[in-house]
Amino acid sequence: MWIADNWKDYEVIDCSNGEKLERWGDYLLVRPDPQVIWNTKKNHKGWKQMNGHYHRSKKGGGEWEFFSLPQQWQIHYGSLTFNLKPFSFKHTGLFPEQATNWDWFSEKIRNAGRPVKVLNLFAYTGGATLAAAAAGAHVTHVDASKGMVGWAKENAVSSGLKDAPIRWLDDCVKFVEREIRRGNTYDAIIMDPPSYGRGPKGEIWKIEDMIHPLIKLCTKILSKDALFFLVNSYTTGLAPAVLTYMISTELKPWNGHVESQEIGLPVTDSGLVLPCGASGRWESD
Repeated sequence: MWIADNWKDYEVIDCSNGEKLERWGDYLLVRPDPQVIWNTKKNHKGWKQMNGHYHRSKKGGGEWEFFSLPQQWQIHYGSLTFNLKPFSFKHTGLFPEQATNWDWFSEKIRNAGRPVKVLNLFAYTGGATLAAAAAGAHVTHVDASKGMVGWAKENAVSSGLKDAPIRWLDDCVKFVEREIRRGNTYDAIIMDPPSYGRGPKGEIWKIEDMIHPLIKLCTKILSKDALFFLVNSYTTGLAPAVLTYMISTELKPWNGHVESQEIGLPVTDSGLVLPCGASGRWESD
């Protein structure tokens, strides 16, 4: 398992009975987590002194309950700064477990010894975009939600990357198809697709049906001397071995190898690790 254990501004303090207690900078949040099927004693005082609690509804969705929490605040990861604001379906605008991937590909970009063009698909609020840009890459950031692209731009400004070479675009599949027609290529591709979602015009995205065709499509814009290819999954059915199989199959013509693992966050109180999805990493040999 790859563990995001370099955070100073974030930690999972404890997790029990379908929920996790987290510290985001100076604030404590309790949020639901479907992986937490164990029911252990909630001994930490933070369970009773939280600043925000997201309550799941049995009908689906849910709502936030706030206790002296600002509308927006910031946390840092190395040189990066992220603006946080709780919004729909328990989210804060950041997936901290992805830091383990940021560290991995940032080192690859810094050590490449050449300019690196990175394409980040389903790029959300830009964690991977900013990490790649801070490491020296030229990044194209694509996400169907204009609100998320706006939020990512805010994070870029806060991280001192306002003038970094980042292009901001929407609609992942159509963008890739346009780039194929234009003959443009990228040295590295990152994709973090949702399990289920809708495109700008209501198109339905279901990861089990769409992920393999998208990986195949993206190989048509992968440069001959590609550096890395990263696929993230938060869908239970897409085990690490499934990611390895798909990526290995489609990137066979390139000289490299694939490794896939679960990714996770350390839990302070128990000393154990909370699983948070999986990542498949291809890198050149």
